[in-house]
Amino acid sequence: MQELERVALTQDLPEHGLSAGDVGMIVHVYGDHKGYEVEFVTFNGDLVALVSVYPNQIRPLENDEIASARRVQMV
Repeated sequence: MQELERVALTQDLPEHGLSAGDVGMIVHVYGDHKGYEVEFVTFNGDLVALVSVYPNQIRPLENDEIASARRVQMV
C-alpha cells in the first residue's frame, strides 16, 4: 500500500469514531511499510480523523466493492 491509495479499515477504531469498512486515504507511509497515517473525511471533505495504523488494521480496496454511507459525530 502506498501514499494516496484509498484503503478500508479492518477493525473498529471507536476512539476515533471509525468502524471497520470505513474508507480513508494513506497520507504517509512509516518506515518500511511498518505503519501508515490514514486520513478519513466526509463526502464534503471535512476531516473526521487522521490516525496512525498498523498494516493489519487496513486493507486495499477491491474492484468488486461498493461504497456505503453512514453519519459520523463531528467534534
